[in-house]
Parts: sequence; C-alpha cells; structure tokens
Amino acid sequence: MKKLFATIGIVAMLTAASIGYTGCSKQNINLPKENGTIEVLFSKTTDCESRLEQMVTAASQVKAALYDLDSEKLIATLKSHDAELLIFEDNYAGLGQKVGSAGLMHDKFWLFYNISGEDYIATGSVNPTKNDFFKNDNNLVIISSDYLKKNYEAEFQELKSQGKNNPTVYQKIIFNGNLLENYFCPDDGCEGKVLGALKNAKERIYFMTFSFTSDPLGDYIVSRKNELDIKGVFDESQYNSKKQYSEYSKMLGSGMDVKLDGNQYKLHHKVFIIDNETVVLGSYNPTSAGTSKNDENILIIHDPKIASLFLKEFERVWQLANQ
Repeated sequence: MKKLFATIGIVAMLTAASIGYTGCSKQNINLPKENGTIEVLFSKTTDCESRLEQMVTAASQVKAALYDLDSEKLIATLKSHDAELLIFEDNYAGLGQKVGSAGLMHDKFWLFYNISGEDYIATGSVNPTKNDFFKNDNNLVIISSDYLKKNYEAEFQELKSQGKNNPTVYQKIIFNGNLLENYFCPDDGCEGKVLGALKNAKERIYFMTFSFTSDPLGDYIVSRKNELDIKGVFDESQYNSKKQYSEYSKMLGSGMDVKLDGNQYKLHHKVFIIDNETVVLGSYNPTSAGTSKNDENILIIHDPKIASLFLKEFERVWQLANQ
C-alpha cells in the first residue's frame, strides 16, 4: 500500500510562506486563510481508480455527487463503506440517490472525512467510469481544505434536496499563501469567472477542452491572439459532432495555433492554464449549457507549482494532437 501511495499521484505540498501569484495584494488581505495539501493526478499517467478506492477505504465517511459511475471495483468499495452518493438520473443504476437538473447534474466531486485526522475534497474532469479512468484524458485533484469542504458540503445538500441555487460562501480563499477560487454553476456564473481569469493573462493561455462552444470565452481568446502565446487542443469527437458551434473552427480560421486531440477515445479535460501560474479546472465545459443549465463546479488555482503539473500534461496532449 505504501508503495502504491508513493508511486501514484503527484503531491504538491505547499507552505504558508509561498506567496506565489497573489503576493500580498490588498484585495486578498481579508480573505480566509488556511494551509493544506493539493494532490494532482492524470488518468493517462496515474491510476485514478486505485487512488479513489484508497481514499474511500481510509475515510470514516464518504459523500459524492457524480454524473456517472460504472467502475465495478469502486462500486464494491463504496457499497462496503456505506458511501452517500448522488447520481445523475440518466445514469442512475440503483446505487445511492438519483438527482435531476435543469440540464445535466454534471458534477464529479467527492468529500472524504477523517483520513488520519484530515478531511478532503476531490474534483476534476474524471467520472468514476472505466472509460474515464483508462481511456479518456482526465484530471483529478485532491485537496485538504476546511473552507472548500464547507462549499462542497453546501452544494451536496443543495443537489440532494433539489433546493435553490445559492451563491458559494467561500468563493476565494488564501491557500498556502496563494489565491484559490471555487465556484458552482449555474449558481455563480462560471463563464464570467473563467473570463475574468483569462483577462488577467499577460503572456500566454493554453487550454485543453472536451467541448468548447462559449462565444464570450472564444471571442476573448481570439481578440488576444496577437498579444499572447495561445495554444489549444480540442476533443475531435466533440468537434465533429458540433462543428458549426465549436470555437475550434473560429480559432483555426483566425490562424491560431489550435489542434484536434490525438486520443482515439476522448480528450475530456476542461482546463485553462494562464501564464504558467493559474489553472482553471473542474467539471465545467465552456458551453452555454455548462454555464446556464448544468450543475457544475470549478476551481481556479493561482499557484505556479500546480500550474507546472498541468502544463506538463498539456505538453503531452499537445505532442499527440493532430495538426
């Protein structure tokens, strides 16, 4: 077990002294502050299924809101640990509680309690399915944070009760000295939050996206094409099904450096990397439905060390992509 923990995942242990992106800017002085750990995993280079199984096994209590679930290994472990699960109604198979949405309940987040005295949240693009674990390109982050835990607990209860969409309480925190933002769709206007992050770009924007049809985000990126180093990879299957809506066609036609992915299955990331300092990630696809209808979640992590891990994954995806 110790060997498996050591060989899978990439753990970034950050210290309170690592000021990073935000420094001591006045706008962040009064934000809640805490220290913790961030673990970053990618499905093509780490075993996300086994890591989640370890977390479930080690936790005293588990909650999860999931768009889909078909991993037999994980299902068995979740059953044996009496996990509380919310599953999108179209993918419900009798385990946990089925929930609906105005669009899709597209979340993929977890709450793990009391693992050696610490509580964790986990989120990203990966659904706990055989395809997402072993075929598609995905990411997963596991974070020990009391403030994020409270946000995700509130969202879990909101989904469970099918209650009103309320704004997230702790939208911004200082985590290990760096700004960390957390939003939920449609509650917090995710498209606007991502656009705000992109507008802070001073040197480069790299992205890898499954479905990207948001005109506000696409138009803004195109508007900066002569000012910034911009590269993007789109999932080919989604492009082929939504050619007239995809931002790929617009960007390619503008002479931008964009590609279709080279994975024979799916590029399922929903990631923007800004100035090698900031990463946008989560379940949110930059689409109209993702913004206004679906239940989604995003993290915007302003930390060069975390950005460097996602940049390495981007470079792997970029090298495999088709011209």
